[in-house]
Amino acid sequence: MSSNKLPAAGKLRDRYKNLTDTSLLLIITIVVFFLMYIGAILFQGKGFLKPQTFFNILNGNAALIIASCGMSLVMITGGIDISVGGVAALVSMCCAVYLDFKGGNIFVAVAIAVAIGLAFGLVQGFLVAYLDIQPFIVTLAGMFFARGMTTIVNTNPFNVQNEAFVALKDTRVIMPGFGTVTKSGKYVNAYIEIGVIVAILVIIVMFCLLRWTKLGRNFYAVGGNSQSALMLGINVKRTKFLSHLICGLLAGIGGFVYFLHVGSGSPSHALGMEMNAIASSIIGGTLLTGGVGNIVGTLFGVLSLSTIQNIVASAGYGDPWWTGITIAAMLCLFLVVQSVVMSRKNKSHK
Repeated sequence: MSSNKLPAAGKLRDRYKNLTDTSLLLIITIVVFFLMYIGAILFQGKGFLKPQTFFNILNGNAALIIASCGMSLVMITGGIDISVGGVAALVSMCCAVYLDFKGGNIFVAVAIAVAIGLAFGLVQGFLVAYLDIQPFIVTLAGMFFARGMTTIVNTNPFNVQNEAFVALKDTRVIMPGFGTVTKSGKYVNAYIEIGVIVAILVIIVMFCLLRWTKLGRNFYAVGGNSQSALMLGINVKRTKFLSHLICGLLAGIGGFVYFLHVGSGSPSHALGMEMNAIASSIIGGTLLTGGVGNIVGTLFGVLSLSTIQNIVASAGYGDPWWTGITIAAMLCLFLVVQSVVMSRKNKSHK
């Protein structure tokens, strides 16, 4: 009996050792999310059992998912971008002014959002990659510039009344089979917003980019050890530049999705989005030191962050500082987990 158990234990040990850091952190993130959501169902009532509750998490965080994908990419290369919230606010305000005051159309508004994101990605990527300026300083300046430009475009918050935009904003994608029956016997369909579809497409594209392309492998190599990557013939500067360019593009797209969700322009929009994107990336298993990360983990990082916020709110602690304390505790937990994983890696190399 014991002889049968030993080989099985050995196999499990070998599988654990063969897991990459990215895979191990992804598994931990997914397990934590499901435990958290099950705990919410058990202790906070049946509201979390309704599929629409989960879909609402996606609806409210589609823009954050997109911005976090860009953030994870930059962090994988060993950098950071704290301008994504400012870019999202600037995109929202520019698109709102264009649609409401200039009588614009949605296609041009999308082009404006993409152009703003690419402009920030180009400038910041060039400064970081080719002038070798610290990404924190560059993107901090980008954040201040974006916030300042948002106020210059328009100082007053307002709701967009453009008919085509309002129709797109109110579009709902019905999720068949996930509806619920009310107490009065009426069936209510479950739905997701257009932004969720965009976020899912971004996740698929980014996952494929990092998993199956040479450029994706270059991102990991540069983040793991830029000197070794250079010796392998990888263009480190171009790789860093492209990571910031893609992050800027995703910040622009995320800004339009955010705008599509709130339907208004305001200088105070997307405050703290950059911090939530960094937190989601860390919770999702992306190392601040670079070289390790997974887009699927980032998705679950956003879901975990939003779930804990919902749990805190439904428990009656609606004040913002309780949410901040809880997020800080989660970050500390996952930073400790990352430290343990990295120590495991260092031991295996000895």
